[in-house]
Amino acid sequence: MSELKIPLAQRMRPKTLDDFVGQEHIFGKGKVLRRAIEFGNVGSMILYGPPGTGKTTLAYLIAESLNANIEKLNAVTSGVADAKAVIEKAKKDKMLLGKDTYLLLDECHRWSKSQSDCVLEAIEKGHIFFIGSTTENPFTSMTRAIVSRCRVFELKPLKIEDIKKTLKRAILDKENGLGNLPIIMTEKAMDFLADVSGGDARTALNALELAANTTPLDKNNKIVIDENVIAECLDKKPLSVDTQMHFDLLSAFCKSIRGSDTDAALFYSQRLIQSGCDPLIIARRLIAHCSEDIGMADSNALLLAIAAFTAIEKIGLPEAMLNLSHAIIYACEAEKSNSVLIAMEEAKKDAVSLRDDFVPNHLKNHPTTNKDGHGKYKYPHDYGGYCKQQYLPDAIKDHVYYKPKNNGKEKNLIRKKFKGEKDV
Repeated sequence: MSELKIPLAQRMRPKTLDDFVGQEHIFGKGKVLRRAIEFGNVGSMILYGPPGTGKTTLAYLIAESLNANIEKLNAVTSGVADAKAVIEKAKKDKMLLGKDTYLLLDECHRWSKSQSDCVLEAIEKGHIFFIGSTTENPFTSMTRAIVSRCRVFELKPLKIEDIKKTLKRAILDKENGLGNLPIIMTEKAMDFLADVSGGDARTALNALELAANTTPLDKNNKIVIDENVIAECLDKKPLSVDTQMHFDLLSAFCKSIRGSDTDAALFYSQRLIQSGCDPLIIARRLIAHCSEDIGMADSNALLLAIAAFTAIEKIGLPEAMLNLSHAIIYACEAEKSNSVLIAMEEAKKDAVSLRDDFVPNHLKNHPTTNKDGHGKYKYPHDYGGYCKQQYLPDAIKDHVYYKPKNNGKEKNLIRKKFKGEKDV
C-alpha cells in the first residue's frame, strides 16, 4: 500500500511515549503505567475504553519501548490455531533471540472461553505477554481466568484539548501529516471538531483528512477549513452558540427541571440540540438530576431518563428525540426531593472522617462475642423480614442520613421501629 493511501489517523499514530496524547490518569509522568514501562516491568494487561482513545497505539508503544516483538490478532477473525502459532513463535524467539513477545488481541471480549483458555498457560509461564484491547468492560464481558491474570486499565475519552493538540500536530507534520498542504483551519472549526468528535482522535483525524482532500483552494491558494466544512464532513450542524452560551443553556436546562418548568426545559433542550449539542450530554444531565432533584419522590423518573439515554445510543435521532422529550416532561412534572443528595453527602462526610472506625462484631465475616453482647447477628428473615439491631459503628450508631421528605411517593416511606426493643 502506498504511503499516500494510508489513512491520516494511521500515519499519525504516536511513535514515542512522549508523543502519546491523553490518559494522564494512567500514562502521565509518574503514573503507574508510565512507571512500569520506564522500569521495563510491564506484564499482561487489558486496555478498555471507547474507540479512538489510543488502546492499539499504546500496545505498540509498550512493545517498542521494551524492544519486544508484537503479534496482532483480531478476536473476530482469529481462533485457537492462530494463538498457538503465536505462542510457538514466541517460545523460539525467547530461546534464540532473548526477545519477549506481546500478543495484542483486538476486540478481546469476542473470544470464547476455549479460545481464552488456550493462552492461559503461556501467560502464566511467561511465554507471551497478553495485551487485550476492547471497548467492553472486561469484568463483565471476558472470562475471569484471563482477567485475573491481567492488569486492567480503563482509557477515557480524550479531552477537547487533547484532540486539538492531535489536530494541530497533524496539520503541521510534513512527514506523516498534512504539513505539505496549504491548510488554514479556523479556531472555531478546530473547537467544533474537537467538541463533536466525542473524545475519539480517529474520528477527528478522519474528518480533518476528508476536509483537506475535498476543499478547493481559495483565491489565495489556501485550503481554508471552517466550521461549515467540518459540519459537512461530519454531517453535523456547527454550534450556533459560543462556549459560554453553551454552558449557560445547559445550566438553564438543569435549573428548569429542578424548578418543574416543563416548557422551559423542553425549550432549552431543543435550543441546545438545534445548535449542535450532542443529545447524549442532555440525557446525562437529565439522569443526574433525576436522582439529585427528584430522587425517592418518584424513582420512575430515573428509569425513564436512562431509557432515553439508551434510545439515543441505540436508535439515534430523530426517533429518540421523542424518548428524550418524554423523559424531560416526566422529570419536570414529577414531585421533587433532594433527600438522596443530602443522604449521600452526609454519609460521605462520616466515611471520610471515621474511615478507621470498627465494624460491629456481629456484622463481621467471622463474628466474635464480647462483654457488651455484640456478638450474635440476628438474621432478619427469622423475625419476619426485619429486626432492630445496630449496623453502624459505635461512634455514629445514632446517625441518620436518609430522611424521607413529605413529597410524592417518599411520604409513604415509614421506617419500621420496634418500641421497647434495645439495639443488640
